[in-house]
Amino acid sequence: MKPKTKIHKKLNQLEATAISGNDISSSVLYVSALSIAFAGQYAWITLLIVSLVLFLFRKIYGEVVGALPLNGGAYNALLNTTSKSVASFAATLTILSYMATAVISANEAIHYLHFIVPSMPIIIATIVLLSLFAILAIGGITESAKVAIGIFLFHLVSLFILTVFVVIYLLNNGAGLFLENWHLPLKEGSIITAIFFGFAASMLGVSGFESSANFVEEQQKGVFPKTLRNMWVIVSIINPLMAIFALALFTLPMLQSDAYQNTLLIEMGKYVGGKWVALLIAIDAFLVLSGAVLTSFVGVTGLLERMTLDRIMPKYFLKKNKKGSSYRIILVFLLLAISVLLITKGDVGLLAGVYTISFLSVMALFGIGNILLKTRRSKLPRPEKATWISVIIAIIAVIFALTGNIIMKSEGDAPSNLTVFLDYFIPFMIFIIIMLNRTVLLKIGIKLFHYLFKPFRKSFYKIDKKFLTIIEDINKQEFVFFTKGERVNLLNNVMLYIRDNEHTKNVKIVYVKEEEAEIPKDLAKEIDFLDRAYPEIKINFVLEEGKFTPEKIRTLSEKWNIPINFMFIGSPTEKFPYKIEDLGGVRLII
Repeated sequence: MKPKTKIHKKLNQLEATAISGNDISSSVLYVSALSIAFAGQYAWITLLIVSLVLFLFRKIYGEVVGALPLNGGAYNALLNTTSKSVASFAATLTILSYMATAVISANEAIHYLHFIVPSMPIIIATIVLLSLFAILAIGGITESAKVAIGIFLFHLVSLFILTVFVVIYLLNNGAGLFLENWHLPLKEGSIITAIFFGFAASMLGVSGFESSANFVEEQQKGVFPKTLRNMWVIVSIINPLMAIFALALFTLPMLQSDAYQNTLLIEMGKYVGGKWVALLIAIDAFLVLSGAVLTSFVGVTGLLERMTLDRIMPKYFLKKNKKGSSYRIILVFLLLAISVLLITKGDVGLLAGVYTISFLSVMALFGIGNILLKTRRSKLPRPEKATWISVIIAIIAVIFALTGNIIMKSEGDAPSNLTVFLDYFIPFMIFIIIMLNRTVLLKIGIKLFHYLFKPFRKSFYKIDKKFLTIIEDINKQEFVFFTKGERVNLLNNVMLYIRDNEHTKNVKIVYVKEEEAEIPKDLAKEIDFLDRAYPEIKINFVLEEGKFTPEKIRTLSEKWNIPINFMFIGSPTEKFPYKIEDLGGVRLII
């Protein structure tokens, strides 16, 4: 038992912040230059607006994950408030976001390392870097956290050193260039247009904010909201500050040139501190972008584990190693990332559309999940609440950013962001739809098989039997609903949800009866009525003596060999003595 406890050690505040913080804080390496390219001298204003939007999302994420503290982020929020198909849509967007993050971060990291070692082959080195962090992720999340902390602290120290040199330079030489840049006329469009597109581009600076929600089960109690606060503070300070510094050191035309887009902070370091400061920033950029690769592996593992437990992904992915890591998920994700890198031939700018649209869509869906939580799970306890007005403003802001990125012009003959996004999104979504409807598709396959090969039926009997066995194996999984004595109309909603979202032919409706408590009147009759109303599903009424506790759930799960995530309850009220996370993964469906 002791080794098992060690494997499942929870992450503290610094560890959890470092894992997700490396992703979001690495944005300073590109977002300042990106915002200046679109907003010019108003870039720092757009970055401050982004900070305000992120402040609103702190409460939104805090409320949703506080009420439903399970891995999966937006997928988990929508799974417990809508249907599996809607939740799977959010999950697909999140996976695409992680895929693009891993490839872009790894490739950009190697480009910064290339500043130090010019002879290094970019593509091969990127594959090696992706593979190294896959191996690290397979080694376990606590081992990953140690590396993440080292990278995170080195990053903050490097930025502090750069800031000190810039401040000393400005004290000695003044900030007149900033004022000159401020009064320059815009190349085209109005101030509002510049701020709009600058804001849309600058929203990339908060990518990674959603990562912490995807591995919340690995964090110690009370750590999650602190990770949100820490990430918000970091990006609210460093991103606008670096944009202001850049405008105070270089002319605007120079900043908007291609030469400064990928290595702005290196150029700043070289200008105010010489070659060694530039070298420090190059090393820091390589490390923190590598840390963002690690975040992608950790985040996608938590999400895909949850999806696999919910039977959306093949159970093949559930296999773990001695360290407790889902190594098959990590290896498949690694192969996917490498294939994307090779397909794009190292031109990861093509993935910008996937990265931008998927990430912003996930944020919008999280806001929608918060609204659904307020309306459909209003009685569910939560540690904090976001106001209605803040949620609506946050969603509108993200939609503005999403719109800006969709209509944003691509350079030359490059495809639009939306086109590239759809090229990756559609195949992913088709796979998810197939998994959600696999029993229906298998039945259609059998009928088609019978029609085409009717004259040769005896020869193909074994194949026919194999198809039927697969369907039977999928449908034999039993599900459980713990009833508090709900009336037949609410129990019917439970059955409708199970019928439309799960592959099963067997459902247990369980009533846990405490001593001297009475069984709700007509409950057995109402369940018998439902059994007759749903002839395709066998409904069994089970009366269980005892008290409804997390221990009772675990006991029944082991006794019936039914995973806890295949057990459902109605939305609990403030009077419920336990927190959702204490129940081991039980899902809410009414």
